[in-house]
Amino acid sequence: MKYSQGKMGRVFVVRLEDGEVIHKELEQFAADRRVEAATVMIVGAADKGSVLVVGPKRGADMPPIPMEKKLEEACEIEGVGTIFPNEEGKPILHMHIACGREGATVTGCVRRGVKVWKVAEVIIVEMLGVNGRREVDPRTGFELLVPRRPTMTDLTRHPGER
Repeated sequence: MKYSQGKMGRVFVVRLEDGEVIHKELEQFAADRRVEAATVMIVGAADKGSVLVVGPKRGADMPPIPMEKKLEEACEIEGVGTIFPNEEGKPILHMHIACGREGATVTGCVRRGVKVWKVAEVIIVEMLGVNGRREVDPRTGFELLVPRRPTMTDLTRHPGER
């Protein structure tokens, strides 16, 4: 187990609108506001044609070959995720959502492009003093979160400062 400890910073309430791609919009939002670490919650709807990553084709294969599921119709969604910078310092969203319609549900990662149908409400809670980043794992090819113990500078930094 690896961990880091911090405290809550700014809280953002965001409304995504029809046709916006979830991960692109939220990563740009984080970059524009210099959010380095956050937890993210979403509720709303995903549009027909959105693509989810729904697992590896075979769990033993390395690097994994992702399975994708294209949504056939608009679906209700709810999800959670995190934002942390990659090795270049760019904020990267890792979010899984559950998409439901008429009693059927599919769950997966938004990284292949999930478009909002009409509206999605997002709460972003910034974490201060959490020193972590996403680093490429050579075995899986995933950008894995690597938490590190915070420094005193991390703990005293104000929201939005670098």
